[in-house]
Amino acid sequence: MPRRGSWVRIPSSAPFAFLGNLGVPLMLGWKLLAIPGVVLFAGLLYFTYDTFLETSSSEEQAADGPTTTSSATPVRTRSPTPGSTAPLTPSPAPTAGDAVLVGAGDISSCTQTNDYRTAHLLDSVIASANGEVIVFTAGDNAYEYGTLEEYQQCYDPTWGRHKARTRPAAGNHEYSTGNAEGYFSYFGVAAGDPGQGYYSYELGAWHIIVLNTSNHCQLLLCDGGSPQVSWLRADLEAHPNFCTLAIWHDPLFSSGRVHGSSQYVQPFWDALYASGADAVVNGHEHNYERLAPQTPLGALDPEHGIREFIVGTGGESHYRARPFLSNSEIGDGNSFGVLKLTLHPASYSWEFIPDEFGEFQDEGSGNCHDSPLGS
Repeated sequence: MPRRGSWVRIPSSAPFAFLGNLGVPLMLGWKLLAIPGVVLFAGLLYFTYDTFLETSSSEEQAADGPTTTSSATPVRTRSPTPGSTAPLTPSPAPTAGDAVLVGAGDISSCTQTNDYRTAHLLDSVIASANGEVIVFTAGDNAYEYGTLEEYQQCYDPTWGRHKARTRPAAGNHEYSTGNAEGYFSYFGVAAGDPGQGYYSYELGAWHIIVLNTSNHCQLLLCDGGSPQVSWLRADLEAHPNFCTLAIWHDPLFSSGRVHGSSQYVQPFWDALYASGADAVVNGHEHNYERLAPQTPLGALDPEHGIREFIVGTGGESHYRARPFLSNSEIGDGNSFGVLKLTLHPASYSWEFIPDEFGEFQDEGSGNCHDSPLGS
């Protein structure tokens, strides 16, 4: 839960009636005593301003940003992580063991270094795995505008060292420059058709689906009659795996106070729930939250519901949480980190791994299930 500060009231009155008799020295004394009050007041102002900065969204700032790729430039250029030995080579062939899906959303910016630490978490997960590992992103991967230069200079020195095994999702920041040209140029065929940005793949016994909410479904539609949802239904029918997971940027349910729930993605949930999908991973809200299995209308459904994870913890910034939704099980707005999903043949386990400065952890497991409509 968010940490709370406390406000302190400083008395403004003082017994100046005696100053006439005691003279200037006592007046100077009272002035000196007032200095700590001024310092404390300044500190309170800083606390308020710092809290505002922590919860202010670069999402809103991007609305005033450039509209073409050529006019957006990163703040500074990064160098690769010192001491990194992770090679830029294709993913190794799967070995015996369960597959692992690991990642987060809302990741890199050249104005911060938090993503260096979350990239080291990826290194550790990959090094310790004994099966296939895929890195996912949940959108808003390179701030502020998702340009190719920002991907090359801000994302590539950290998470980019696992580019060959990454299956990305786009967020609204990728579309700040029009049609997400920087995103599709950087990831190439791994990001799917540039005109769509949605695709699917197999990982172990699981079917993984990546969807595209573009600029909050304004550029690439998400309604029930859209080409994307039609594709989703057909893809689910063509891949009747017992275990299914979907990834996209904007969450249907969120306790976050900056963006909150995004009802325009409910058609995604409608199709996934009807087919018996098990889990959804999102970003957008810069915190971590896990919700109990639910229906698309938000009713608790332990038998056939979809479990939702929000993992906007890749490094860009933190958002504080508001009171949690009724089916929210746990959440945190103070730790950067990654979500590790170990995919068993008929079940899965999750672990939120914080960076070296984070204290929050979450872990558990769930079973795959059939469609509520029957097989």
